[in-house]
Amino acid sequence: MKDFLWVEKYRPQTIQDTILPDSLKRTFQSMVDAGELQNMLFAGTAGLGKTTVARALCNELDMDYIIINGSEEGNIDTLRGKIKQFASTVSLSGNGKVVILDEADYLNPQSTQPALRGFIEQFSDNCRFIFTCNFKNKIIEPLHSRCGVYEFNTSKKDLVGLAEQFFKRAKHILTTEGIEFNDKEIAPYIVKYAPDWRRIVNELQRRSVLGLSVGTSSDFSGSFESLFGFIKAKDFKKMRRWVANNADLEPSAIFRGIYDAMDEKIKPSSSPALVLILADYQYKNAFVADHELNMVACLTEIMAGVELQ
Repeated sequence: MKDFLWVEKYRPQTIQDTILPDSLKRTFQSMVDAGELQNMLFAGTAGLGKTTVARALCNELDMDYIIINGSEEGNIDTLRGKIKQFASTVSLSGNGKVVILDEADYLNPQSTQPALRGFIEQFSDNCRFIFTCNFKNKIIEPLHSRCGVYEFNTSKKDLVGLAEQFFKRAKHILTTEGIEFNDKEIAPYIVKYAPDWRRIVNELQRRSVLGLSVGTSSDFSGSFESLFGFIKAKDFKKMRRWVANNADLEPSAIFRGIYDAMDEKIKPSSSPALVLILADYQYKNAFVADHELNMVACLTEIMAGVELQ
């Protein structure tokens, strides 16, 4: 299975192979060079490489590690048992151990997160903790103070260079897998999904598994134009159908697409209202069980309260 999934098969194993802003890459490389690791909190949106960096650090420093997913194993008893069993034993390599807590922002801030303070201090001689999260404001302050906090979110200035790096990576993956392509077929995926590098790899593999040319996707046909048309016409039925037909899109990409088109599509007097609506529903998106329903609710509120040009 690991060999089948491209995101695992081509996951960078060293810090130098990761796609990161130079300042962040230098910082992590200095940890490898020094041979020491601190407790850390990695924050940023999905697919930026937070877990990949955590694993690469452990690999290069030859440290034993365990990965615990906070959204799946957030029960305090499960955490206590797994962490104590792992952290209380001596590392086989002699270089210490690391607990990687993925999606730590899903851990209960009233019970589970406070308990982790004690774990960090109790096992400090033998074990380090790396937390990854999408929203660092959902991590309690006592954990912030016990960790070095590193932001993975990418600025527009850095994004151009990182996209160029990943363009080469994508070409290498497709060539290695024997997939026919040309450069113009890869570019739309990077334009659409960057900096979610994991999503790009998954989309490229999805197209290849379906037996379709990389460049035959109809995802880039300007479907946002039709969405704005439905909103302006207050056509709820067609808007809802648009959401259902684009269920494979990341909600964050839709929110961002609407925001980026704001100057052209929205009357200036309605722009502040639109920003508040998008921010509200993007925040809710992290908690809701039904993302399609949340998106329809967001677009309905835009339809009712925002004037289009």
